[in-house]
Amino acid sequence: MQRKFFDVFASAIGLVMVVALVVAGSLLMWGYSFANSNVHNQLAAQDITFPTAAEFAQAKPGTEITPQMLPYLLKYAGQPLTTGAQAEAYANHFIAYHLAEMPYGGVYATVSAASRANPTNTTLAAEVQTVFTGTTLRGLLLEAYAFSVIATIAFWAAIAAFVLAGVMLILVAFGFWHARRVREDEELHVHDDHLVVKSEGQHVKDAEPVTV
Repeated sequence: MQRKFFDVFASAIGLVMVVALVVAGSLLMWGYSFANSNVHNQLAAQDITFPTAAEFAQAKPGTEITPQMLPYLLKYAGQPLTTGAQAEAYANHFIAYHLAEMPYGGVYATVSAASRANPTNTTLAAEVQTVFTGTTLRGLLLEAYAFSVIATIAFWAAIAAFVLAGVMLILVAFGFWHARRVREDEELHVHDDHLVVKSEGQHVKDAEPVTV
């Protein structure tokens, strides 16, 4: 096989891989942009705002804002809820805390079953609606958080694809450059190594060039 043909062929394959990586990176970046913008828009439409710093300063056990919420929510004080990270914090460290303080631990299935067993109990009926609303909102916020994580993964995967495409492009350019410097009649040589046994416990390699 001629060395020039091999260099051009290998470089052409590399060029195809560059195109594939660029396309993959572009699709991943589009997926990141799509998911990220949708998470932002859907969360912004809910018009949820975190308590202010002054409200957090008055945190007390048994009130709307408890001390155990501060490590997770204080950094978002007064901000509108528009990101996946904020959604996760609000769902798991605000809504979940209040649900846990409700009858039956705020578990909808349990509260609903108790209400059906006592259909005249108006307090339980009201708890069912409150728990259902809180659980639904928490689930929606956590779903938005999940999509934001997927968007972040897509972003870094896109960056990796573009970096690999750049590295491959350099190798392709080097391959074509090398092909131009090779003589037209130069052949690609490999070595066919033969293992020759000279005596017990002793070996020697006899390398013979083979033209492909």
